[in-house]
Amino acid sequence: MQQGNIGVTSENIFPVIKKFLYSDHEIFLRELVSNAVDATQKLKTLSSVGEYKGELKNPTVYVKADKSAGTLTISDSGIGMTADEIDKYINQIAFSGAGEFLDKYKDNANAIIGHFGLGFYSAFMVSKKVEIFTKSYKEGAQAVHWSCEGNPSFEIEDCNKEQIGTDIVLHIDDDSKEFLEDSKIQELLTKYCKFLPVPIAFGKKKEWKDGKEQETAEDNVINNTTPAWIKKPADLKEEDYTAFYRELYPYAEEPLFHIHLNVDYPFNLTGILYFPKVKNTIELQKNKIQLYCNQVFVTDSVEGIVPDFLTLLHGVIDSPDIPLNVSRSYLQSDSNVKKISAHITKKVSDSLMDIFKKDRKEFEKKWESLKIFISYGMLTEDKFYDRALGFNLFTTTDGDHYTYEEYKKLVEGAQTDKDGNVIFLYAANKDAQYSYIEAAKAKGYSVLLFNDELDVHLASKLEQKNEKTRYVRVDSDTIDRLIVKEDAAKIDLTDEQKTAMTKIFSSQAPKTEKEDYIVSLSAMGADAQPIIITQNEFMRRMKEMSRLQGGMMGFYGDMPNSYTLVLNTDHKLIKDIVEKEGAELDSKVAPLNDEIAACKKQVDELKAKHKDLKEEEKPEVEKDIIRTQEARESELEKQKTELYSTFAASEPKIKQLIDLALLANGMLKGEALSEFVKRSVNLL
Repeated sequence: MQQGNIGVTSENIFPVIKKFLYSDHEIFLRELVSNAVDATQKLKTLSSVGEYKGELKNPTVYVKADKSAGTLTISDSGIGMTADEIDKYINQIAFSGAGEFLDKYKDNANAIIGHFGLGFYSAFMVSKKVEIFTKSYKEGAQAVHWSCEGNPSFEIEDCNKEQIGTDIVLHIDDDSKEFLEDSKIQELLTKYCKFLPVPIAFGKKKEWKDGKEQETAEDNVINNTTPAWIKKPADLKEEDYTAFYRELYPYAEEPLFHIHLNVDYPFNLTGILYFPKVKNTIELQKNKIQLYCNQVFVTDSVEGIVPDFLTLLHGVIDSPDIPLNVSRSYLQSDSNVKKISAHITKKVSDSLMDIFKKDRKEFEKKWESLKIFISYGMLTEDKFYDRALGFNLFTTTDGDHYTYEEYKKLVEGAQTDKDGNVIFLYAANKDAQYSYIEAAKAKGYSVLLFNDELDVHLASKLEQKNEKTRYVRVDSDTIDRLIVKEDAAKIDLTDEQKTAMTKIFSSQAPKTEKEDYIVSLSAMGADAQPIIITQNEFMRRMKEMSRLQGGMMGFYGDMPNSYTLVLNTDHKLIKDIVEKEGAELDSKVAPLNDEIAACKKQVDELKAKHKDLKEEEKPEVEKDIIRTQEARESELEKQKTELYSTFAASEPKIKQLIDLALLANGMLKGEALSEFVKRSVNLL
């Protein structure tokens, strides 16, 4: 028997493995199974080139748990090791600067294991003792037994082992007994080893017989050794891609499209990416891509490794150029990973363009599911934005689809304003904004449907990227002011009448904490509605964007919704109210206006007199007169407002007209709706 110390320049390797690597302790099984697979494949390679003359036995890697003994064993029929090879590959962890590196990266398991190739030593994260029983493929080789109890001391001696290959026996620590449970082992093997190229067997298959589950004689092989992504696209049919998708995501709906990646220069990359039927909730769709290195699972948290919008895709990416055991921060800064990321972005956009050109009708049918994915990509990746302009589609309220250039050519004749801006009109809800859409169509305008959460964000980016274009919602202004062709029509009211109408209708507007209403007047023609409700495009857009972006944008989200009640001064009902108000209030308002004018005149004269005087030079008597007259003016204005409010309250048609406008926008609810119905009956 040989005894000795493991050749490690820093004796703290085991405490680091046991303590600081513990947060990542489940990777031990991946490491040991991967080593077993490598040994198996190496023997196959040696046999193919004639360096191994013996018979290739069962290539399966076996994982066995023995609860009573407290052991977990990983066995392979690979190349095995001689005593000298154990000394070289197991006993000599002789790396320079080990102590400094361990101190620096002691909290990062993957960095340590990946940097020094310590895959085997990850076994000590869960074991109090590890044994190796191995026999080399080399002719006449003596089988060897190696053991270590988690410290630099080891023992090595000859042993009896007939078959070539290696058995790694882990004596599981008391605080890691979960790794002796069948369910836990099955979970980890499925997670990390599901697509390894050598069969991985854990126990026997089970079947229901005589009313209970019983073991069969057949090995329970947990992996698919030839997953679809390692095959040539020419060898796969559509149903093969669908079947593989079901293998990855058993409960998901069938995908829309797939892209088969197969690159061998300037880096190696294979994989299959699927376009899922994307829902509106983006967060639920992320982290569905599985990252592999030579069929060994690395991570399914690919944010920062691939562009953010690609995390909405599903599928598999496999590259030997992506290190197996490194931290995510390393992956995110690795030059190969960045090249791979850029290539995938290009491949995705090229494939979408090919699909669009080959079968546009089918592409349009699937557009609703593709829309958020493509919008997200255009918003977050400028290179994807440039490529996607050719297949990103606008959908009109009539259900027609156009690319940006197609739609611009379609509408620029009718929808260019007096300043040369092409106005893209859009609606967020066809039913709620029906009257506005119809008014736009009556003008010969086309209206887009922007009914997804990213549409407004993309509209803002399109405005930034394309000069002389603006996106305007159909209910953000009156139809004549949405696309201004000429100066607005003159309002045929006196200033006093304009003031009266503004105050009268303001007094009857809804009063809520979450909504503000202002009144404006417009000459919209006798056939237009008497009142329409609009919402400022800028403020509404900022509020919508704040819901997704938060941060500084949250300021807008906290602000109340601001609406404008636009009175059509050309409509007969509004004219009737103007006339009735004049008949009832002119005699009452006129003396108030005269007194207000007198107050203003006296205040203006005194202020003009005081213009060049310092504050201490102004006579106190005159300053008192200014204060008194301003207070009187305020009181008179209040009296006028009360006259207008009293008139408005006594005239049910005013409230009725406002409620009709609210009803047309789906904004009349609850008690207000009930009152509207009662009032309607009374008016009839």
